[in-house]
Amino acid sequence: MKIAISGKGGVGKTTLAACLAKYYTGKNFKVIAVDADPDANLASALGLDYESAVKIIPLVEIKELIEERTGAKSGEYGAYFKLNPKVDDIPQKFGIDVDGVRLLVAGTIRAGGSGCYCPENVLLKRLFKYLVVDMEEIIILDMEAGIEHLGRGTCENMDILIIVIEPGLRSIQTANSVIKMSKDLGIKSVYAVINKVKSDEEKQFLINNIGSLEVIGELPYSDKVRESDLKNYSPCISDLKFKVAIAETAEKISKLIRANQKGT
Repeated sequence: MKIAISGKGGVGKTTLAACLAKYYTGKNFKVIAVDADPDANLASALGLDYESAVKIIPLVEIKELIEERTGAKSGEYGAYFKLNPKVDDIPQKFGIDVDGVRLLVAGTIRAGGSGCYCPENVLLKRLFKYLVVDMEEIIILDMEAGIEHLGRGTCENMDILIIVIEPGLRSIQTANSVIKMSKDLGIKSVYAVINKVKSDEEKQFLINNIGSLEVIGELPYSDKVRESDLKNYSPCISDLKFKVAIAETAEKISKLIRANQKGT
């Protein structure tokens, strides 16, 4: 299964990515969780202690790796470099085991204004494509709000894109932008998970404003999840109601992917 998770900052993308990764690992699946958000917090959400988490250097910032694999220095524009660098050893060599989940802190591809066609971007795009197209493990990508930097070849092989939405119009605006990107890039299976819902009124507000986007998971507002950020523990060990909602969402994702694979 290849799962990408996107949405506005702060809606709970990383919480969902971490909890899905831990759930599937608990079911004896091999899982690689990839932090591709510039605000990298997936390590802490998985349960890695704060001191260790802040020491992780994203792949996109490891200059020696970029130069070794592409033949050009990071940030070196206009130079010749390999467009198909070796990446197959990166998950094992640079991944970190966090309670059975293999974590890769990739960082994010730079925006066009900063020189998007550069060695570090080429390396990350090649890595993302390798993870999605070639690896058999469950891959969970914790993305930033956009997904356009993944590239068509990667997106077309993604099993599912989940957009996390919280009560609020800005969250819905971001969701609509991501939906448009996903269509342009060839992702066919796009669904919503609504998060931080406190009431039936808030749930109905979201459903009324997301059009035809199907909701496959409903995560309740949880004081324990909020507390996990303050006290630095994984939100995945929060209250029972939240854990049940994660389990139901994870099983729904699995069933959808299996059904879609049978239909192709």
